[in-house]
Amino acid sequence: MKIVDSHCHLCDERYTDVGAEVARYEEGGVLAAINAAYSVASSFYGKELAERYPSVFFTAGIHPDNPLSATDENLESLLTLSAHPKCVAIGEIGLDYHYLPYDEGAQKTAFHKQIQLAKTARLPFAVHMREATEDTLAVLKERHADYDTFLMHCYSGSVETAKILLDMGAYFSFSGTLTFKNAKNLREVAAFLPADRILVETDSPYLAPEPFRGQENKPLFVKHVLSRLAEIRGESVEAAAEQTYQNLKRLFPKFSL
Repeated sequence: MKIVDSHCHLCDERYTDVGAEVARYEEGGVLAAINAAYSVASSFYGKELAERYPSVFFTAGIHPDNPLSATDENLESLLTLSAHPKCVAIGEIGLDYHYLPYDEGAQKTAFHKQIQLAKTARLPFAVHMREATEDTLAVLKERHADYDTFLMHCYSGSVETAKILLDMGAYFSFSGTLTFKNAKNLREVAAFLPADRILVETDSPYLAPEPFRGQENKPLFVKHVLSRLAEIRGESVEAAAEQTYQNLKRLFPKFSL
């Protein structure tokens, strides 16, 4: 089966032996992993990992938790980095109003700038949206002429919001939260979405799926997300794997093994 972790953080400092993690997921039947950046430094580290391991790809971008680092100089560096053959997207970018205090204006400015960055780089972008649904939709609507498609990473919104995002061209990736017992709304979204708009991810080292909830997550565990997705949609795991793989290749044209 062709299983890919579409969003993980191999660049996280908790992974002290990335080579072991890569070997673990490869031996476990996961074809590849996309290292998602959250800063300039993690973007460049993602490049190093992608050059070191054939099955690793990467994104380049600045997380909304650190919007002031989205300076013109840093964005120019990310634009140069985005030309790398294994850089598949700009991200993760977006809005996060969870932790206080947060700078709403700075987050929106950084989000706008990085959508423009994705347009200039001719790449899709991966969106982080946490407790900021209304403003995220507003920015995406305002910039709709500047993109064709994007990924809602670790989607946790409603079916109603998903309908709006679908009309904007969104793809949706589900993480380990899909396996949680209290994730009724996510199961509704997973059952509702068109088959050609769904991906799977781990967001590791965060959000480990059942039966590993509360432990450090790993790209290998994306198989558990895929299995739950297939169950929800009444499909075989093999069919779900093939569909999500084809979706990923369509969303990220630079992904190629």
